[in-house]
Amino acid sequence: MLTLEGINQYYGGSHILRNVSLEAKLGEVTVVLGRNGVGKTTLLKSLMGVVPVKTGTIRLDGGDITRDPPYERVRKGVGYVPQGREIFGRLTVQENLAMGLAYKPGSTPVPAELFELFPVLKQMINRRGGDLSGGQQQQLAIARALAAGPKLLILDEPTEGIQPSIIKDIGRVIRMLADRGTMAIVLVEQYYDFAAELADQYIVMERGEIVQRGRGKDMEAEGARQRVSI
Repeated sequence: MLTLEGINQYYGGSHILRNVSLEAKLGEVTVVLGRNGVGKTTLLKSLMGVVPVKTGTIRLDGGDITRDPPYERVRKGVGYVPQGREIFGRLTVQENLAMGLAYKPGSTPVPAELFELFPVLKQMINRRGGDLSGGQQQQLAIARALAAGPKLLILDEPTEGIQPSIIKDIGRVIRMLADRGTMAIVLVEQYYDFAAELADQYIVMERGEIVQRGRGKDMEAEGARQRVSI
């Protein structure tokens, strides 16, 4: 579903991503691991088109999206849940979810399945996003990204600052979505045990490069935990 080949990206004179290549397949969770500051979030922003890549190619479902702006990537099936959630605090839950359908006709309803995945959002439908707890906001951010039915879901540290019970709920939803086989998921995560439980394949980044990769079931044996421990 997603193929990156030789991605390089710079901030000023700093070389942030160095020849990054990877594939994310339908029905799999691809976990990106690494210490703070190694380029994980920059990688996701490059996938989404928030920051341009200097060289390299990004393909989605065989089509080249390297130079597409973010809104075109959404139209082509990319859903993005940024670090820090970035929901609209003054809009209601209903209105936040509708923003996930912004490029579709105005009569397009919010998919009922989102409330099956995250029942709390149904209960909070008319509450402002800024009044939700951190965990509820994270669920809202994921649901907003899912509203348009993406083929690729990108998640940047969805467990950050979230209580354990909601972390379990989020993990359950990610696994369920992957197991359907109609979506590829790329997950950046600092919480190693959460990542290891979900990973079908993993990569480890250091200084903007991929230094290790493999199947999720082999993460522990291949020393991935030691690579990312602080």
